[in-house]
Amino acid sequence: MNPNARTTSISSIRPQAVRRPSVSSRLSFAVSTTEQGEAQIDNGQGIAAQHQIEEEIAKIKRYEDFTTIDWVQDATREQLRRKARRRRQSGRLERDWKQRIQESYEAAQGWIVITIIGAAIGLNAGFINIATEWLADIKLGHCKTAFYLNENFCCWGEDNGCEAWQRWTGVEPVNYVLYILFAITFAFTSATLVKAYAPYAAGSGISEIKCIIAGFVMKGFLGIWTLLIKSLALPLAIGSGLSVGKEGPSVHYAVCTGNVISRLFAKYRRNASKTREILSACAAAGVAVAFGSPIGGVLFSLEEMSSYFPLKTMWRSYFCALVATAVLAAMNPFRTGQLVMFQVHYDRSWHFFELVFFVILGIFGGLYGALVIKWNLRVQAFRKKYLTNYAILEATLLAAATAIVCYPNAFLRIDMTESMEILFLECEGGEDYHGLCERDHRFRNIFSLVIATVVRIFFVIISYGCKVPAGIFVPSMAIGASFGRMVGIIVQALYDANPKTPFFSACQPDVPCITPGTYAFLGAAAALSGIMHIYVSVVVIMFELTGALTYILPTMIVVGVTKAVSELFGKGGIADRMIWFSGFPFLDNKEEHNFGVPVSQVMTTDVVTIPVAGITFKTVEQLLSQDSYQGFPIVEDETNKILIGYIGRTELRYAVDRMKRERSISPLAKCSFAPSQYDNAITPITPRTPGGIEYPPPAASSSSTSAMTVNFSPYVDTTPVTVHPRLPLETVMELFRKIGPRVILIEYHGRLTGLVTVKDCLKYQFKVEAAENPRDDSHLDEGNERVWSLMRRAAGWVSDKVSTASGGRIRLRDSLEHRRGGSTGGGAGQILEGTEELLDDGGVELESRS
Repeated sequence: MNPNARTTSISSIRPQAVRRPSVSSRLSFAVSTTEQGEAQIDNGQGIAAQHQIEEEIAKIKRYEDFTTIDWVQDATREQLRRKARRRRQSGRLERDWKQRIQESYEAAQGWIVITIIGAAIGLNAGFINIATEWLADIKLGHCKTAFYLNENFCCWGEDNGCEAWQRWTGVEPVNYVLYILFAITFAFTSATLVKAYAPYAAGSGISEIKCIIAGFVMKGFLGIWTLLIKSLALPLAIGSGLSVGKEGPSVHYAVCTGNVISRLFAKYRRNASKTREILSACAAAGVAVAFGSPIGGVLFSLEEMSSYFPLKTMWRSYFCALVATAVLAAMNPFRTGQLVMFQVHYDRSWHFFELVFFVILGIFGGLYGALVIKWNLRVQAFRKKYLTNYAILEATLLAAATAIVCYPNAFLRIDMTESMEILFLECEGGEDYHGLCERDHRFRNIFSLVIATVVRIFFVIISYGCKVPAGIFVPSMAIGASFGRMVGIIVQALYDANPKTPFFSACQPDVPCITPGTYAFLGAAAALSGIMHIYVSVVVIMFELTGALTYILPTMIVVGVTKAVSELFGKGGIADRMIWFSGFPFLDNKEEHNFGVPVSQVMTTDVVTIPVAGITFKTVEQLLSQDSYQGFPIVEDETNKILIGYIGRTELRYAVDRMKRERSISPLAKCSFAPSQYDNAITPITPRTPGGIEYPPPAASSSSTSAMTVNFSPYVDTTPVTVHPRLPLETVMELFRKIGPRVILIEYHGRLTGLVTVKDCLKYQFKVEAAENPRDDSHLDEGNERVWSLMRRAAGWVSDKVSTASGGRIRLRDSLEHRRGGSTGGGAGQILEGTEELLDDGGVELESRS
């Protein structure tokens, strides 16, 4: 908030009801610094004092959890900071070399911070890749020459294994048991680390980061502990064999890295809009190091993560992704010169008759995304209701079940990135796996790939969302790759059986016509696009993975078909649906609405207001003691409701606490929220801090304690965003998306009639959607109860058998009963479950939509 702009605006207010200026003119007035405002505080010391007050208030706001950032106020505060800096510089007649260096550092600070962050992200990604590959291979065997090497490094230069890499035993059932035990150990350790030290490290984090970049404050979600635990627990979760990936969490730990490092610099520590630029750039770098795709990372941040992406942010994202991938390439974690394990190159062209099968892959991608999103949300609702207290046990049992089911299948037994590397490969090289390129094994491999696709889909549905670091990018790509390879093998078999038919006339004789690996590649693109509902960035990512210019058109066709099929089942990928499921106050810019109602039907009319004069200091403290209100409109009086301005709860609390520290205030002291035109009796006294800096009001003046008057006018925003009651609701939602105010006041001919927040808009949206598409979920609740009852009976039977076998020394039933009544682990765990109390904007809480 710009005090200078407020003071100027108050001087023009008259005590009669008049039509106020338009939204656009008043918003630009609030953000800009005008000559009239400069005249109010015409010395550099006064501007510096006002700037310091704004910085102190901004510091307090950083600790208000589960609230939203007011981007209008933040932009105004940044203008004030720049103005104070210019005033300090203009007071110096000559600048010495130290001042010039300081100015140059200030100008280049953004690029310096981006460079440091990009290098840190690249280093972290390299170490996570190395640890993940070793943990995934150690379940199957070990290297006799060096225990710390995975199979690729142990058998360097060999195509299909070597003598140095040895299975744990020569007995296959024992290897099977060891495989399961390793999976259980890794999953248990990962879930324990998350639950004990950083509950926010669970899951993918993309949904929450989208809300944070949009302005939703989630304290601790991007903290140092979340970064450390995410980096440690992620390789363990991937190594356990759970059907989760590391590419989604890579965005989370990259953004955590950017947040932690940027907080070391005051420029970003005190300014949310500057921090948003850094976080958007880090999201791009996270995808860049995950896929080895810097341009794809920038497009992903633009397409999926950021609701506000100006040109400057795009260049920052580009540079951060460039630095991160350069550092990762220098580390060369796979010792192949490649940034990702499944990077391949296709030099064979495709044929137009294959478009039929490419369309089939696109249809599969759309259907896969719709299926997984629908059933995963149901599993999430079941997990939220019944399994909250069993997070570690759930992850451990899922890992055990995954290991038991997946080990017999050759394509499920190995790590998903390794399986994609195998499925993407052409058959003309020396490498082969499980007879994938042999004609005699085609039908066996088709059957194995069908089983792998179905089983992986099932485990993705039940595993994504458990309390370990878990992404869905690579599992979806692995599912698409197995389905695509199956289609490719079938097409190849059809060609070999009927090479002379007109359908295959484009194929040249004695030259391989069908490349099954390209079908796996396109299937992976389709599945990724279908689950995330991202399209342009998927095409670029897949192109950067292969470097095959000839397959850009097929990829675009497949992704286009996937988009068409996906939108038949609703807009928004799984990240958007998780935002909806968790109840975060986020207005999705992908959605288009046509409500046909004015904002007056949505606004809150029961608004607590503060008159400009006459209210006592005790009454102000009583208002602050009620957590239901996050701000108060200032009106001329309670009768005519002429709008004067708006004061936030944080600003009012700051002013009250400061006045109480500096002097004794009578509870009966009168408070003024307007300039001297409304109360000529006010004679403010400027307080001083111990450092000798003179601050503008709040001030108190009186000849006696009972007649004391406290002036809060410098903290009143006299140019809040206001709209007419008849303004369409769709336009108001666009205002929230584009300029980002925390609250919009509704006024008619200068009189306050109500206010509206993001949550008011969302509540109305969900009410309309529920009315248009009524659902009866009673059968789902009954089904969940039956499943939970069955699970409890099975757990009781197992606990009784264990108790009997141990002679009563181990009693699992007692521990389960004890945990059933446990807590959810505090607020950090609750936010991930969507059960937190969201108290900003007047305390309006969204209804449960699970």
